[in-house]
Amino acid sequence: MEDKTYIAEEKMPKSSSGMFMLFFGIFLFAASLALLILGIIGLAQADDAGRPESVGAIVMFVLGLVYWPFAWIPFAGMRVIKPNEALVLTLFGKYYGTLKVPGFYYVNPFCVGVNPNARQLGTAQDQNGIAVAANSAGALDNLRKKDSASGKKLSLKAITHNNGKQKINDLLGNPIDVGIVVVWRVVNTAKAVFNVDNYVDYLSIQTDAALRNTVRLYPYDAADGGDDMDGQPSLRGSSQAVANKIKEELQGKVDIAGLEIMETRITYLAYAPEIAAAMLQRQQASAIIDARKMIVDGAVGMVEMALEKLKEGSVVELDEERKAAMVSNLLVVLCGNRDAQPVVNSGSIY
Repeated sequence: MEDKTYIAEEKMPKSSSGMFMLFFGIFLFAASLALLILGIIGLAQADDAGRPESVGAIVMFVLGLVYWPFAWIPFAGMRVIKPNEALVLTLFGKYYGTLKVPGFYYVNPFCVGVNPNARQLGTAQDQNGIAVAANSAGALDNLRKKDSASGKKLSLKAITHNNGKQKINDLLGNPIDVGIVVVWRVVNTAKAVFNVDNYVDYLSIQTDAALRNTVRLYPYDAADGGDDMDGQPSLRGSSQAVANKIKEELQGKVDIAGLEIMETRITYLAYAPEIAAAMLQRQQASAIIDARKMIVDGAVGMVEMALEKLKEGSVVELDEERKAAMVSNLLVVLCGNRDAQPVVNSGSIY
């Protein structure tokens, strides 16, 4: 059984040339005005001559007068569509069609344009006439910028959505501040208007949900600054992979609203202020350990090279005790934080 709760596809409404109807409406308006004037003149001449009014004058006057209450009808159905704009029309509560191709159209004059985003912009205003914030942290800017089309028209342009920074716990439970930008556009106007209450607010809420669900799956950072030894990606080292996963999940959520997610980008990523200092100390300690490890590895290699050179050149014969003393002195010199202080020994070490 077909589910009629949601509208799946958009359709073109029955329309004709708006230019033809414009000239036709002007012609009818001028004709009715001419009939009205001729009728008044005929009646006035009959009164001046003292003879009964002619039937033709009365008919012209009545026809011209009767048309005036209906003179707006040829002009009420005219619609102008600019590039990357769309107008969703309803007729007596039913979906009539969507005008998407730029041009000048004439449709049923009783059709009404529908845009829930424009409705919210028109009703949610403060004393200064500025739209007030709705659901999320960036809703004020979103409501001002989402639809650049005028009136009831929908914008089909690519739009950038920024929900601001969100505090989310990562895989290890650490609070992370994350900001994301979503580039999106309307691809199915019927779904956007009729399947959700307000597609802008719907996108904003779903962006928050997708961001939180994805960030919880990854640690902020891995041991090597990217992927750890098990191949587990991290938020800092694999930001593009994380953004792509957010895009996939978000696209699945907004298909019902007729929206296309073109791109997602992580714009801000940092530890929350309450743990930032502790995590900085941890990173510094890890950097010091890595640096010391590199220094020790290099020092051991240099000591091995020195002993091999002395042995190859037969410069001096060293027993095991003298080798141990030489290795100790070289390691102290190479691994120390301060410059070595030379000591001249003119006697024996025994």
